[in-house]
Amino acid sequence: MSAVIDREQAVLERVPRELLIGGEWRPASGGGTLTVEDPATGEGLVDVADAQPQDALDALSAAHAAQQAWGEHPPRERGEILRRAYEEMVERADELALLMTLEMGKSVAESRGEILYAADFLRWFGEEAVRIHGRYMVAGTGKGRILTMKQPVGPCVFVTPWNFPAAMGTRKIGPALAAGCTVVIKPAQQTPLSMLALADILQRAGLPAGVLNLITSRSSSAVIKPLLEDPRTRKLSFTGSTEVGRALIAQSAGQVLRVSMELGGNAPFIVFADADLDAAVEGAMTAKMRNVGEACTAANRLYVHETVAGDFAERLAARMGAMKIGRGTDDGVEVGPLIDGAQRTKVTELVEDAVSRGASALTGGAPLDGAGYFFQPTVLADVPPDAELLKEEIFGPVAPVVPFSSEDEVIAAANDTEYGLVAYVFTRDLDRALRVCERLQTGMIGLNQGIVSNAAAPFGGVKQSGFGREGGFEGIEEYLETKYVAVAL
Repeated sequence: MSAVIDREQAVLERVPRELLIGGEWRPASGGGTLTVEDPATGEGLVDVADAQPQDALDALSAAHAAQQAWGEHPPRERGEILRRAYEEMVERADELALLMTLEMGKSVAESRGEILYAADFLRWFGEEAVRIHGRYMVAGTGKGRILTMKQPVGPCVFVTPWNFPAAMGTRKIGPALAAGCTVVIKPAQQTPLSMLALADILQRAGLPAGVLNLITSRSSSAVIKPLLEDPRTRKLSFTGSTEVGRALIAQSAGQVLRVSMELGGNAPFIVFADADLDAAVEGAMTAKMRNVGEACTAANRLYVHETVAGDFAERLAARMGAMKIGRGTDDGVEVGPLIDGAQRTKVTELVEDAVSRGASALTGGAPLDGAGYFFQPTVLADVPPDAELLKEEIFGPVAPVVPFSSEDEVIAAANDTEYGLVAYVFTRDLDRALRVCERLQTGMIGLNQGIVSNAAAPFGGVKQSGFGREGGFEGIEEYLETKYVAVAL
């Protein structure tokens, strides 16, 4: 046991705990700190700097000062810096995974998967840095030419969430740096350590001072608001709740900022009668239980054709009920804790509301006693349409199964939400698959698979799940302005 504790301490001690501003690690003004908690025990891990508004403005000043030189930096060299950071992340994947598990709670195996996924954004956009294109063409009249060029947007402000503390950073940082933009990033107060480690890696990879600046703070609003009011900021990218996203969009209006929003989800998971039921259950396990259900892409409403709904629910309950719960660092653990007490309370209230309205728990259904913020993996049957968990993002290991009878019925139910991030469809009928994919009002669809995340694919939603895309060829466009030059020739 002491060897395990020593390893955890060694990993924690390697991580910087101060603010990164202008290439220097420094304490917060006033010297304040905040405690990062282990959600599996409720105990503090380490203290990190608690930035104040002036620290945020200092970070923006550094980003602004570095912008011109970084925008003119050779694209190939920008890409090489990202490539070196990618290689170090992969080399240190086990160490970084343990760090993530300590602050966020998911199993080490799942954390390692996120580290590799996060690193892939640095590799992908490192390769895209040299593929930023303009065009030159003859005007329609034949008189004159049309010249377009792509240029970096300018200093960017990023606010990232606690549920994917590495990947939500790299899929913003990667394209921004590749495009020639400088950055101020504020990670979630619950999980700043993974981003502090990433910033340290980028520094060692050769990133010039001031290009990436990192502020940790217990209050996002206190440090972000002055940045959005400052004309030197030219772009905001936020991943988090729709409620907070709306507020940030409103605050961004004063400076007419370029804005990217990856907000909440309420993903429908649709299983038709002709689906491969084994594959559908496996897909549901991935779509529901990835990250303990704490994902905007998590399957929130499982619509299953009435002829197979009972069988599907029983199979899913058997799989989820057999999962090992515990601290993510322990061997064989598949289900770690929720992030904090408030999140566990919300999940508990949603389940209790559904049961009070007639739903029945086939497995689980309650929080676990003792230390940490654990909740049993839960499958609910007979879920009534007025249950709150069919309307709200659950963000926990709870799978409500709802039977349906027709294609039109399930599409109407799936689209009956303010959200539109992702949907999942399981069917062996090609015509139906394409027809349903066209009719679903979401930005992404997993067709016969329970995961959509891929660095080479455009990630994002429609309706109140946000706008803009991260990843893929589209991702770098969020950080580029198009300039048109009318040429007399």
